[in-house]
Amino acid sequence: MRRQLAALLIVPALLLTAACGSDSKGSSDSASGGVPKITAGTKFGEKPTVAKGTGSKPTKLVTATPIQGNGATVKKGDFIKANYLGQIYETGKVFDNSYDQKKPITTSIGTGAVIPGWDQALVGKKAGSRVEMVIPPSLGYGSQAAGTIPANSTLVFVVDIISTTTVPTTVKGGTVVPQTDPNLPKIGVNTDGKAPSVTVPTSKNPPTQLVSNYVIEGNGQTLKGTDTVVVQYKGVLWKTGKQFQSSWDTSPASLTLDQVIKGWSQGLTGKKVGSRLLLVIPPSLGYGSTAQSSIPANSTLVFSVDILAVV
Repeated sequence: MRRQLAALLIVPALLLTAACGSDSKGSSDSASGGVPKITAGTKFGEKPTVAKGTGSKPTKLVTATPIQGNGATVKKGDFIKANYLGQIYETGKVFDNSYDQKKPITTSIGTGAVIPGWDQALVGKKAGSRVEMVIPPSLGYGSQAAGTIPANSTLVFVVDIISTTTVPTTVKGGTVVPQTDPNLPKIGVNTDGKAPSVTVPTSKNPPTQLVSNYVIEGNGQTLKGTDTVVVQYKGVLWKTGKQFQSSWDTSPASLTLDQVIKGWSQGLTGKKVGSRLLLVIPPSLGYGSTAQSSIPANSTLVFSVDILAVV
């Protein structure tokens, strides 16, 4: 249930796998197809225990907010940090939760980064809120099984929204740094919301050490090695210049710097929010001798990375 480049981007387990549908807000009464009762762990931040669903399974999205927060309102495109627990409506079987791991997830909302039930239920809620939702298959995983979730499952989630952050789509306001080394790739400096160009030099041997250079130097906070950051990035192969992945094709991505390949962790730590970087990552700090989908074994990787926010 994780996206491509698992060692690079650690993404929430809830992914876009189903079509959108209608939204129907309901009460917390489980007897008539509402949300099941939370029987233990009723405080914000506590791991909840949730009863099995009773009555007819809802055919539309049903939500309740047993704890109303007073923080910022989640807007479409915001990145939230949240704890969650998910279980099957009929059986009460828990299939995933972040409370045991003590690692809240960070994901964008309203952009298709998560299943439609989450997108519809959480936009408009406030940080500090606990939201419970019952998600029909049409707004979850539909007729496809997903890990331990059977096909055509109605899902129950409890989500504690810790914070919400509005993130820019590109870096702006930084200082452009001259790119004078002819042996290194060149990164575009446009800040118009479009992906920058990445041009790899021809007939040049790649560096054997990590390169992490400012292309645009921002003035935000300095990143620590354990921060969770939101980035726009574009990755190409040094050997061919061919793009293998780009967040610009979808939406900005969140990642935690101690959970990514070493080239990213080392290359971003110590850099400033609001910056655009050139990363050249040798195989020893990337994927080494192991091929990864469209990345051949022993590849030197070139990235343009916009550091948009810490969340």
